[in-house]
Parts: sequence; structure tokens; C-alpha cells
Amino acid sequence: MSLASELLQYLLSGLTMGGIYALVALGFVIIHNVTGIINFAQGEFVMLGAMFMVTLVKAGLPAPVALLLSILLVMIIVAVIEVGAIRSAKRASPVSLVILTIGLSTAIKGIALLVWGTHPYRLEPFTKGGPINIGGATIVPQSLWIIGTTVVVLAVTFFVFEYTYWGKALRACVVNKFAARLMGINPRKMSLIAFVFSAALSALAGIVIAPITYVTYDMGLMLGLKGFVAAVLGGLSSTPGAVFGGLALGVIESMGAGLISSGYKDGISFVLLLLVLFLKPGGIFGISGSKRV
Repeated sequence: MSLASELLQYLLSGLTMGGIYALVALGFVIIHNVTGIINFAQGEFVMLGAMFMVTLVKAGLPAPVALLLSILLVMIIVAVIEVGAIRSAKRASPVSLVILTIGLSTAIKGIALLVWGTHPYRLEPFTKGGPINIGGATIVPQSLWIIGTTVVVLAVTFFVFEYTYWGKALRACVVNKFAARLMGINPRKMSLIAFVFSAALSALAGIVIAPITYVTYDMGLMLGLKGFVAAVLGGLSSTPGAVFGGLALGVIESMGAGLISSGYKDGISFVLLLLVLFLKPGGIFGISGSKRV
């Protein structure tokens, strides 16, 4: 394989994982913009989506029905968490809220361990067929599903925030919660919607990645951390930045693993996080002094 083919292979592999990181990062950005909370339980929503999908498919449900039900179940669980735990602690300090989300992550992971055990699960690819050859590099059809899902989700997110009442209400809460209340918008309801919407994105990420990796009870930890790195890289105030950050992180990881060593793959992400925090704390698309959805 020539150097050009190798680089193309790394690029395609990076875009595949970058699409997952982007979906998780979008969840971080939406919740942070509306509520000010950095939700470190985001990765567990990815795991729950994948686990529910595997379970429902094994139970005999058609894949499209299982996909919709899996997302719905994760949304219901996250809605209960937001109302029962997050909302009651809204007046707590930012550090306390971060600790709360870490505790929720640990609790969800523990429950998943009891329900599904430590056994790794696999899901059949959405599309049958072998790898596709592109310029000397190969890509599996499921990778195209991941990349396509990322594009569609970004388009839907843009439409929701720009052209729907709920999206504009969410943006109003970002700009000024007090003014939003005066206009009849309930910030508590907007917080619930933000959490549920971000849960749907993460559950979808878990479902589309399930056919190309093993699904385990602890898979959400690293995916959540990578999604957070992607969100910081693009800017915690920007949804396009979250997508850019996710794709960029995936490509940088893949290039680093291929050209240097696969052992440095995870380390590259956190070195990149430190560089961004030192050189441009607001992220590449971050806007200092204001928030943007």
C-alpha cells in the first residue's frame, strides 16, 4: 500500500470515529449552553443506546423499530434523571454539579453491569456487504452509516435551533434566562428538553457504532471523555464547532495511531485537550463573552 493510500485509510478511519465523537460532543454542547452544566454522564447514554439496541434486536424486533425504541428508552431514563437529580441540584456550585454527573455516570454503569454483565455484545451491520475500495483504501458500509448519520444530525440540529419554536426558546434561555421567563418560556422545561435531546443524540451514536465494535457496560467512559475533548476543541458554545472538533479529533487520533503508534491513540486526545486549554481556552469556534447554540 502506497503512502497516499495509507493516509487515505487513516483519514476514512478517523472520520468514522470522529462522527461518533461529534454526536457525543453535540450532546455536551447543547446541555452546557442551555443549563451551564458539563454532563460527564453523556458517555453512558451512548452505552445505554447500544445495549438497548442489541437487546431489542436479540428479542426479535426489526432493526428500525428497535432503533426507535432504544432511543426512546434512553430519552425516558434521562428525563427521569434530569427531573429527579439534576433539577434538584441546580442551585449547587458548578463543581458540585460536575461531581453529581460523575456520580450518575458511575451509577448508570453499575446498573448496566448488573443487567447485562461483563459479556461483550455485537450487533449486525445495518447494510450487508464487504468493504468498499476507495483509492486503494477500504471502508466498511457501516462507516458510511456513521458519517451519513453525523451529517443528517447536524442538519436536523441546525433546523431545530433556527426554525422551530422549541429551538428558539432554547436559544433564548442561552442568551438570558430572566428575559426568557418574561416571554413566557419556562427554563426548567428547556433544561429537560436539552437533556432529552442530547440523550437522543448519544443513544444514536451508540447504536450506529455498535456494529463495528464490541458493546460493553463500560464502553461509555472513553467515548464520553473523547466527546468532551471534541466539544472543548470546537468550543463548548458552538454546535458546528462540536462537529468539527469530533471529526478533527478522530482524524488526528487515526493519523497518530497509524504514523506513530497505536499505543498513543488515547494519549493524543488528552494532549490535544491540554494544548487547546492552554492556547485557546474558548475552543476554535468558541466566542468569548457570549454563548451560542
